[in-house]
Amino acid sequence: MESTFAPTSVLFACTHNSIRSPMAEEIMRSLYGNRIYVDSAGVRAREIDGFAIEVMDEIGLDVENHLAKNFDELEDNSFDLIICLSKPAQAAAEEMTRTMACDVEYWITPDPSEVEGSREMRLNAYRQVRDDLYQRIRSRFSTLPHPNV
Repeated sequence: MESTFAPTSVLFACTHNSIRSPMAEEIMRSLYGNRIYVDSAGVRAREIDGFAIEVMDEIGLDVENHLAKNFDELEDNSFDLIICLSKPAQAAAEEMTRTMACDVEYWITPDPSEVEGSREMRLNAYRQVRDDLYQRIRSRFSTLPHPNV
């Protein structure tokens, strides 16, 4: 069960830091501005996904210049909360919390890059992940004021 405390720093983590966690990071930043320090990382780092760029652009958010990084490349590893968007990220986050005090939440979030089909079908999978993350972030952090909304 998720905690409802209001963190001052949040890390979103997924497998490659190329789709889900950059989306979540930018959504969080758009909603809460500089009230919360937010970053993202992956178990491994892979260049930002083109479909992620496209669907985020549709809602006015820019992830095109996102530089993917893994857990070892984080500038700051002191977070109040790590939100894991994949099983591999959850395992890595739990390993991190052996040496630091931090809450970990796992949000089941499908990898839209695994969807096959037409370009539009694939984009719809990315849109679904984006919209689910947006709603989940608003719900999870509903006790915080939304300075940018």
